[in-house]
Formats: sequence, structure tokens, C-alpha cells
Amino acid sequence: MAVNLLKKNSLALVASLLLAGHVQATELLNSSYDVSRELFAALNPPFEQQWAKDNGGDKLTIKQSHAGSSKQALAILQGLKADVVTYNQVTDVQILHDKGKLIPADWQSRLPNNSSPFYSTMGFLVRKGNPKNIHDWNDLVRSDVKLIFPNPKTSGNARYTYLAAWGAADKADGGDKAKTEQFMTQFLKNVEVFDTGGRGATTTFAERGLGDVLISFESEVNNIRKQYEAQGFEVVIPKTNILAEFPVAWVDK
Repeated sequence: MAVNLLKKNSLALVASLLLAGHVQATELLNSSYDVSRELFAALNPPFEQQWAKDNGGDKLTIKQSHAGSSKQALAILQGLKADVVTYNQVTDVQILHDKGKLIPADWQSRLPNNSSPFYSTMGFLVRKGNPKNIHDWNDLVRSDVKLIFPNPKTSGNARYTYLAAWGAADKADGGDKAKTEQFMTQFLKNVEVFDTGGRGATTTFAERGLGDVLISFESEVNNIRKQYEAQGFEVVIPKTNILAEFPVAWVDK
């Protein structure tokens, strides 16, 4: 369902761009978050074919730019000429209005589902056989566990990780703020490497062999498990989690 919603919103988004005259109808640049490469690599070709079929053979080419979501938004504010943004948190789209006036204040109302056509949640990727016996968030603050996830300053992926961990601790501690803060302090201390984006974190965990647990979107950890099938990684979905809704918008200026 999420992919179908994304396709429908993408058609509406591109049509709005072209009809409004913001681009020359032949090429679009999609500025997106770090771990969405494979998603759009799969979606773009059939979308381009469908566009040509529905528009009298008009050829459309979609190009991609990927990095941490917040880093991508900053790049646009600094001059990157993107036509479309597909980020993983609302704040990174909102800043295009707040800091650059590149989109209107009501950008979320321009597409269905508050301009968030797809979503995920957080998952853990552990090594073969789950040697550290990782099952939920409380296992991630043990002294013998090392974590890998991106830097929350540059990655929406990491901010969702932080919020999900906070929510789980808050629920477990019955709303005791002091205990939740203590949990989060240890949680962050257990991070072995803070990469700038999700793809860098994947490389650190899967190729450099660092860390016991990689935390990322559920869709991403399942992709990594398949990509590195020979390593036997396993996916663990924690009991308490967060809904990560991914916003899209076209850039008006």
C-alpha cells in the first residue's frame, strides 16, 4: 500500500511541477535521504515509462541526489537546484520554507496524506545467530553492546532512532524523566561510530565489522540483510516503536 501511495503522490507531484512551469519537462532532480537509493532506483524507470505513455511520448528523466536528510535540506538552502524533495522527516522539508521560502507554508496540504505517502518504523540488524541476545531497546544499554547508527545532527534516520529509544524508555519507566534521561545517556555512550548518514552506518557495520547492532528503518535493515546474505545478519523488531512518515514536496523556487 505504501508504495502505491508513493506512486500516486509522485504522479501528482510531477504533474504539478510541469503544469506550473517550474521545470522544462525533460529532467527532474530528486533530493532524497541516504538510504532511499534502491527504492527510487526501482521506482524511477517504470515511472518514466508511464509518464511517456500518458503524455504523448514526452521523455522525462529523473536524477537522484542522496545524503543524510538534514544535510540534503541544507544543500538546497545553500544552492542545490532540486525540483523534488523526498525526505524522512517533516522538519527537513519545513526548513525549506522557514529558512529559504522555497515552498509555501501550506506545503503539506498540496498532496494527499499530508504529503507523506510512505512510512516505516525502526529495526535492529544483529550479527549471525544474534550472539548478544538482542531483543528490545533495554538490551541496547548493556555495557557489552556496541551500537551503530547515524548522527542525529545530520540524519533523520538517527532522529527517529533517538525518539523511538526515548519513547520505549519512557514507557518502560512509567514516565519517570530522570530514569529515561539516564537510559538515553547510556544509549548514546554505547554508540561506537556516528556516521553522517544511514548508508555510511551500513558500511561501518556490514563492511568494517564494527558494532553489535545497526539501527535503521525496518525497510532498510531488511534490504541490508538481503544484500549481505552471506553474512547471515538477522532482523529484530522491538516491541515499542515509532511510526516514521516520509514527506515529499516539489520546490517552488
